[in-house]
Amino acid sequence: MSTWTWELDGWIVASGLLCAVAAALLGNFLVLRRLSMLGDAISHAVLPGLAVAFFITDSRNSLPMFLGALVVGMLTAFFTEWIRRAGRVDEGASMGVVFTSLFALGLVLIVQAADHVDLDPGCVLYGAIELTPFDTVRLGTWEVPRAVVTLGVIALLNALFVTVFFKELRISAFDPALATALGINATWMHYALMVFVALTAVASFEAVGNILVVAMLIVPAATAYLITDRLNRMVCWSVLVAAVAAVSGHVAAITVPLWFGFRSTTTAGMMAVMSGLIFFSAVFAAPRHGIIARSLRRSRIGWSILADDVVALLFRIEERGYRTAATPENLQSIVLARRIPLRMALAWLVRQREITRIDGQYRLTQRGRDRARGLVRSHRLWEQYLMSQLGVDAERIHDQAERLEHFTDSQLRKLLDAETGRPERDPHGRPIPAEHTEPTSEEPDR
Repeated sequence: MSTWTWELDGWIVASGLLCAVAAALLGNFLVLRRLSMLGDAISHAVLPGLAVAFFITDSRNSLPMFLGALVVGMLTAFFTEWIRRAGRVDEGASMGVVFTSLFALGLVLIVQAADHVDLDPGCVLYGAIELTPFDTVRLGTWEVPRAVVTLGVIALLNALFVTVFFKELRISAFDPALATALGINATWMHYALMVFVALTAVASFEAVGNILVVAMLIVPAATAYLITDRLNRMVCWSVLVAAVAAVSGHVAAITVPLWFGFRSTTTAGMMAVMSGLIFFSAVFAAPRHGIIARSLRRSRIGWSILADDVVALLFRIEERGYRTAATPENLQSIVLARRIPLRMALAWLVRQREITRIDGQYRLTQRGRDRARGLVRSHRLWEQYLMSQLGVDAERIHDQAERLEHFTDSQLRKLLDAETGRPERDPHGRPIPAEHTEPTSEEPDR
């Protein structure tokens, strides 16, 4: 790894971090509004603003270029919303019409300007974050990179906007109709958000380029959306993800290429890559919505349902006077479970003291019998309800009741019992067990 110096690497990281945080703050509301690609649309659509600014001023001065790009960026947001409303098309279609048209116009104007001045469209895409330490302004006794000042102001403005209008942004994002009913102008909140997105995108072009600002508008917020369901926490998580991606991106840009014999790579691109890696990590490992968490939840539900099926089957075998031997082989053939999952479920039920094994056969303990009684009662009440109240055919009620029984608690059983007239038998003539009210014994039946 090359020697780290604050004069170079520190300012580069500061530029990327400020851009990432500024974009992530707004990105949360773009993700919630399903407008994730608006930042990309604005990024492409500003080309005619750059060209027109050059034609008017005949210079590449940063301020006219910035103002030209900002005006076109805001027009992109306004035209997108206007076409969506007037043309009654979805947001994606209106966005595509606006940014492709403006981008094409910008390419034509850039080609015309190219005969007179070197306007490099590539810098709009990739930025020049590695050069930010060399373009400085004086703040008192400090020489500070211009990009850090610009992006710092943008980050501060975005933070103030999100903080002051957090309630309005939240309500407008989730339910614009409710926002209007509460006296909040959802349309103006939408346009205000679009203005700040355009301001952030345009301010980031010269320093970090299109790739990084688009990535930071989308990826940190999408990552935070996987991690939490609370908006205030989502905003905090998105800022943290953006900051980590910015810092680790520059570190990776100057270290990873060395492993393959290269000196370095583009910092802005590597920051975007690191945000993507963090996102894919969240896709797998997020506590609620990650693939691993969802798989574990499905497995737990599957194990719980299999255990329910086993104790309910043992209850029915007990009802019939043990005419069917409750051996593992017979249980497997009846519940249609694979051998290993069934053996594991049986072992777990034994540990939970809900069943016990006697002479090679399984029997319910009092605890297991109480659980099974509730399941069987739920099943037979559902069969009665489906047939008597909903008119479902007798041939179809068993399968539907079997799915519902696993998610029926005592309160719902009371409602079913009342709705069906407190029946004593189900439609097949089998007795409906009474609701258990006695305390559960810990000792198994022998």
